[in-house]
This record gives sequence, C-alpha cells and structure tokens, in this order.
Amino acid sequence: MQRRNFLRMMALAAPALTLTGRVFAAPPGSPRFLLVFLRGGYDCANVVVPYSSSYYYETRPNIAIPKPTGQEGDGAVALDSDWSLAPALRSSIAPLYARREALFIPFAGTDDLSRSHFETQDSIELGQPLQGSHDLRSGFLSRLAAVLNGSAPIAFTDSLPVCFRGDSDIPNISLKGVGKPVFDTRQASILADMYAGHHLQQEIQDGLELRQEVGHVMEEEMKEANKDAITPKGFELEARRVGRLMREQYRVGFIDVGGWDTHVNQGSAQGALASNVDSLGKGLAALSQELGGEWRNTVVAVVSEFGRTFRENGNKGTDHGHGSVYWILGGSLNGGRIAGEQTKVERANLFQDRDYPVLNEYRTVLGGLFKSLWGLSSDQLQRVFPASTPVDLNLV
Repeated sequence: MQRRNFLRMMALAAPALTLTGRVFAAPPGSPRFLLVFLRGGYDCANVVVPYSSSYYYETRPNIAIPKPTGQEGDGAVALDSDWSLAPALRSSIAPLYARREALFIPFAGTDDLSRSHFETQDSIELGQPLQGSHDLRSGFLSRLAAVLNGSAPIAFTDSLPVCFRGDSDIPNISLKGVGKPVFDTRQASILADMYAGHHLQQEIQDGLELRQEVGHVMEEEMKEANKDAITPKGFELEARRVGRLMREQYRVGFIDVGGWDTHVNQGSAQGALASNVDSLGKGLAALSQELGGEWRNTVVAVVSEFGRTFRENGNKGTDHGHGSVYWILGGSLNGGRIAGEQTKVERANLFQDRDYPVLNEYRTVLGGLFKSLWGLSSDQLQRVFPASTPVDLNLV
C-alpha cells in the first residue's frame, strides 16, 4: 500500500472523531446542506401521487396508489387538491409536510435525454452545461465547497462521488461496515511492520489506534440504535449517524441510496417500492431528529437521476423516464406546498408521450437554493453552476 493511500485511508476516521470531541465543531447556526441521491431513478409518480389525474389511474391499472380517503390504510395522504403522498410516508414525511418542513418540486430534473443511469448520474453530479466539453474532474458540490468559507464537506459513501471531484481532498466514509472491526490484529501488525523504523512510524501507530477507537464508538452507536423501534433498517441507522456528524462538524454533505430501478413487480401501496420508500422516509425523519436544534439550519434535497415512465409496463413495473419529483426538507423551510413550475398531469403534457417533462431544471433550482442559503454572488453561483441562471422558488 502506498503511503499516501494509507494516510488518506486514515483520514476516513476523521468524520467519527466528532463523537469523541477531538475535532473542531462546525459553528452552531451555520447553514448546512445535505444532498441525498436516489440511484436507480425512483418512480416519483408512486411517491408524490397526482391523484387528481384520471390518466394516472388509467395507465397504472396494477400499481397505482389509491386516492386519499382520510383514513389509515393503503390510501395516499392528501397534500393539496392535486397531489398526495404515498401511504408509506404517512408517519415520517407527512408530519414534516404538515409542519411546513417539507415540500416537493414535481417536473424537476435534468435536460439530459440519455435515460442511462450512469451517464445521467454523472451529468447531474458534474453540474456542468450539457453542451460543450466537460471537466470530469470537477463536481458541483466540490465547487460549492470551494466558494464557501469553512464549508467542511463530507461524502458518506464508499468512494468519493463525482459531485465531490475537485482540487481539494474531501473526506469520504462508508457507513456500511459499521459494527465490524476496522482492522483485526493480523492486519494491524502488518501495517505497523510496513512502517517500522520509518519517520512516520509513530503517526501510523496513532492512526491505527484511532481507527480502532472510532470503530468501537460507532459499534456502540449501532447497538444503541438497534434498541430504537423507529430505526430498524439500514438507511435509518446510517441517517442517524449522518445527522450526528452534520450536526457537530460538517456543513455540506452527500449520501446515496440505491435500489430504485423498479422494472418488475414494483408494487403499489405495498411492495418493493413502498418498502424502499418507507425506509427512506423513516431515515430522513430520524435525520431531522438527530440534528436537534441544528435542523432549523439544515436543508436536505432528495434527488434522482430521472423519473420513470408514466405508464406501467408489462411486468407491473416502470422503465427509465425523464422528469422527476425532488424533495426539499428543512427546519426553516417555506414548506407545506408544491413548488416550482407546474403543468396538468394528462397525456397531452407528457414528454415524448411517456414521461414527466422537466420544467424545473436542477441547476437553476439548486442554484437559487444556494443563493438563499449562503447569499452567494452571481460570480460565485457561476462557479458552482456555469452558464446557469438561478431561480428563486422561495424555498427558505
């Protein structure tokens, strides 16, 4: 293992150090932003449901979410006269919406038309104009961190995501292995022997001890979380840790959640998608609780690379689409509403007779949000999203 790679690996321990009080904490009251990326293209029409559209029920005979009834059960939760929320989010996101701490932006996304998971994900994370050449080494969250003072960025991912590519070293930490030993005795011995007699020997030894300490601390957290009935699933566990770290130290964060490519047997109010949505909603609710008082200074954006076909397919699922629905959450949000440019959900308004159109382009929406959160200048916004004009949707 090269020395630089080893030291970078040791740096991954840094996010957890806040748990022991050994790292400088982010100033209370400073704005925090977390991007949650749903990889796979989630079916937004079965999460934020256009229940006033008869065409929705006509084209989804097997998977449509039942209309709101005002009762518990499989019926959706009414948000307004046109839109409702999947019943899987009744106990998690619906209360945030009622408190004006959540809103939704339908017909959101990118103008990229590839319908390729990988290409569209990369395109969004780069945040650059679709036309012209692209700098594959520069992601928009990295550029955002560069224009902010003391942004303290972090990626809660196995490897550094595209959106954090840039000139600065940004830490990333995988939360999937929490609870497992960081190094066993044999591995630690090998690593220590590699640097025996080297001028970095003491630093390496300190780092090994620190990684073990962090591993034990996070293992204890996992045991504690397992006792809490509202956080039994993986994302909820991860979200609570993310909330703690964002509360104490970090101001710009990224986390991705997979499993949203529902081509077959997607389900309706119950089923594969509903199960994923339930976990996501509970995780986000747990995140808001873990942030405590800093929730009022935090904004969470939930995005996906694209939506899915408006009509169900022959396998009782949905295929790669275009426009999506973004979620915006936060303690000081101007929420409890459907935001952005809208159109009536009917066949005549579908994109290419199959998908939601994109009326709220993601760079303009996020650019407007960043301007409101941090008071960024026009020049700063152009650094984050080149050749884009921010749109103020009065989100915060």
